[in-house]
Amino acid sequence: MDWTSLAGVGLAIASIIVGRLLEGGHILSLVQPAAFVIVVVGTMGAVLLQSGMPAFIRGVKMARWVFSPPADNVNGMILQLTGWSALARREGLLSLEQYVHTVRDPFVAKALRLAVDGIDTEKIRTILDIEISSYERRERQALKIWEAAGGYAPTIGILGAVLGLIHVMENLAEPSRLGNGIAVAFVATVYGVGLANLVFLPIANKLKMIVTNEVARREMLADVLLSIANGDNPRVVQERLAAYA
Repeated sequence: MDWTSLAGVGLAIASIIVGRLLEGGHILSLVQPAAFVIVVVGTMGAVLLQSGMPAFIRGVKMARWVFSPPADNVNGMILQLTGWSALARREGLLSLEQYVHTVRDPFVAKALRLAVDGIDTEKIRTILDIEISSYERRERQALKIWEAAGGYAPTIGILGAVLGLIHVMENLAEPSRLGNGIAVAFVATVYGVGLANLVFLPIANKLKMIVTNEVARREMLADVLLSIANGDNPRVVQERLAAYA
């Protein structure tokens, strides 16, 4: 669990609530179902139209990484790679075949399988580079739904405000109904701007950082595994790993 992200969300929400209370307002005045439906559902529809269903679903699933990022056991991987290097140097690449089916990381398993099969290292490099590029393109396309939501939400909030004002204009002869329309108008703007800057855009930027780190990790793994496939001295492999640490 990433407690920093959880604390950030709590602090953002608390700032709005405390600010509202300091102004002498009521919290319930910020609860407007009509404004929520206009902004949230409208934003989802716009994002879905832009991104398509597969990217939309993938992006929504990626949101869990904000609070529970993928495990990154760098120290354990370094020890494992160092051990593989020594074993391959001593007994040959075929000695690593036992790890192809036990290693949990599909990327590492694929690289090991190619090396054990005796594929030329240049071809392995090409295959792994394509794998990394495909991963990065797929993940960045998915996380863009949060960037898109951050762009659309404020505008749709303004749309909600206009709809609320239209409701006000239609009921000028009935003062008792004006308050609700004005509330929807202003709260829709708050929802749009607030969700964009406190939720959608921060999630997008956090996911960008996670994807960037994962791409760097895969590039490191590819570099070191190719060094092992070339039969480099374990000391060279350790130096490569130290450079990435």
